[in-house]
This record gives sequence, C-alpha cells and structure tokens, in this order.
Amino acid sequence: MAATSPTGQQRRGFWQALDERLGISALRYDVPEHAQGLGFSLGGVSVVSFVVLVLTGIWLGQFYDPMPEHVRRSMYSIVNEAPLGFFMRNLHYWAANAMLVTVLLHILRVVYTGAFKRPREANWLVGVALLGLTIGLILTGTILKWDQEGYEALVHNIEAAELMGGLGTWFSPQFAERIPILTRVYVAHISVLPAILSALLLVHFLLIKLHGLAPSALANRDATTRKTSGEPSHSTFLEHLGVVGLYALVGLGLLVFLSVTLPAQIGPAPVEGVELTKPWWMFLPLFAVENWLGLKGFFYTGIALFFVLALVPFFDRSPYLNPSRRRGFLIFFGLLTLALIVLGIYAKVAPGAMHLG
Repeated sequence: MAATSPTGQQRRGFWQALDERLGISALRYDVPEHAQGLGFSLGGVSVVSFVVLVLTGIWLGQFYDPMPEHVRRSMYSIVNEAPLGFFMRNLHYWAANAMLVTVLLHILRVVYTGAFKRPREANWLVGVALLGLTIGLILTGTILKWDQEGYEALVHNIEAAELMGGLGTWFSPQFAERIPILTRVYVAHISVLPAILSALLLVHFLLIKLHGLAPSALANRDATTRKTSGEPSHSTFLEHLGVVGLYALVGLGLLVFLSVTLPAQIGPAPVEGVELTKPWWMFLPLFAVENWLGLKGFFYTGIALFFVLALVPFFDRSPYLNPSRRRGFLIFFGLLTLALIVLGIYAKVAPGAMHLG
C-alpha cells in the first residue's frame, strides 16, 4: 500500500478540521438517482440566482441614491459612469427574471410529482411564501428605477395598501410622512424582503433535510413515504449540489450573454396622472383582470391565486404520487396555468386602460 504523502495528510487534516467545526459531512446523505436531473435542480438554481441578485445589489447600492430628487441622476450614473455599473445593473435585471422563472418551474415540478404531500405540506407553504417574497422583490425593484413604469408600480402599491385598510398602513406614505416612500421601498428591497426570504430559505432547506428529497412520482410509492430510502441511490446530497452548480454555471453564462446583448432600459421620467406602461411579464395576467375590473380586480385576484396555491395540499389529498392516478387535480392545475398564460398574452397585445386614481 502506498504511503500517504505529507501534502495529502495535511489536506485531509484540513478537511477533517473544517468538517468537525461546520458539519459538512451531514450533507453526505444519500439522494435518489432521479434527483440528479434538471427538474430536481430548479430550486437550487433559483437560490443561485438570488445570490447573484444579492451580490449585484450590493454593488449597485454603492451608487444608488434613494431620494426622489436624486434617483434619476443616480440611475444614469450607474449605467454610464459607475465602474461595471452597466453590466451589474443588467445582470441584476436578468437574474431577477431567472429567479422567478426557475421558482415557477420548480413549483410546477412539485405539483406534477406530488412532492407537496404528507409529510411535506409545511414546506409547500414555505415555498408559496418564498414565491410571494420573490414577487415583492421584483415589484420593489421595479419601483426603484423611478421611471414611468416604476412610478405606476408605486401608485399601484399605494392604492392596494388603501384596499387593505389598517393592514396596509405600513405600505402607505402616511406611515412615516417625513421619509419619502421611495426611500422606504428601497429599505424594504435591500434589507427587509431579503432578510425574510433568507430566513424562509433556511427553513426550506432544513425541512428538505428532515424529509429527504421527494420520491419519484413514477415509482408508484405512496405519498406518506417519509424518506426516499429503498430507491436506487449512487450519490449524495453534496454531489447533488455539484449537479446544481453545473446547471447554475450554464445559467450564469446565459445571464452574462443576455446582460451584454439585451440591456435593461431606463424609461422616461415619471409623470403623475397618466398610465402609459404595462408591467413585467409576471404581472400581465393580473393586468388583464385589472383592465376589466379595475385595481380591485388586480388586488383580489392576486390574493385568490395565492390562496389557491396555499390550499394545493388540501385539494389533492389522495395517497398517490403517480400523475396517472391524479389526473383530475393535474388537469385543474394545468387549466389554471393555461388561463394565466392566455390572460398574459391578451394583456400584452390589448390596449391599456386607466386604472389608478
């Protein structure tokens, strides 16, 4: 047997000392073979997108001035004068899109495979909350541009707060009249929402560790299986993180390409009393409803959608995971998804309408 070199012994000693203090070996638990595909890596890729958002946001925050009278100048300064500002702002923009896309695809995968079922109902609710926080980050980020689109997003925020009554006080200009609401939105965007999202991500990860990755929906196993023991497994969770890292690296390359070739635009300066813009793609289905029913339609339809998502584990309470035994529920969810896509396309091509004021 060949003797271990002094360098090898030092390296092994270093990792043993690190593991003793950080517990890295706890991540070496078995994961099922089906979890190594892209479908089970989408959640991890969305987390990487969030990390990119945090890092680029820290950079942009060094040059952004959240006072209403200075914000437009600081935006142009970021794009035209700040070191790496043009690239960082575009990477931030595309990472926000990537995070929401991967979160939505992750939710669709969880629905299709029945991974929200017992004993994972609580983690599904945490995931729904994470979706809401992601949308909140996108909304507040849109406002911070302080162009016409950002201003209209802020007015939507203020009028929705009025619909909430006392619960919406924190979102209203009256909550802290001496501080511009744009500045407060900035604080929410860079600290409050990321802090809550990070805490819920930690809960999400701990529950995944507790229950294990969900069984394959095609394995004809019951939904109450606590762990995925018994399924073929030739890898560990650490190796799964490596697979997630590879997918994330490919995604990061795509984000860099988009950041260089399709830069995010700064719209015209805001003008009060007019509605000239349409929202980001994720808000378009609600925008279509708003065209018909006004802001109340936008607000209450959004609440209804999150209520439906929260009730998913209670809609599909069968003990089955295989999609062939859950056709009714999946058809309902598929039709709901299709309806949202159709509404979004309609809102994109239909003329806008006045909703505010």
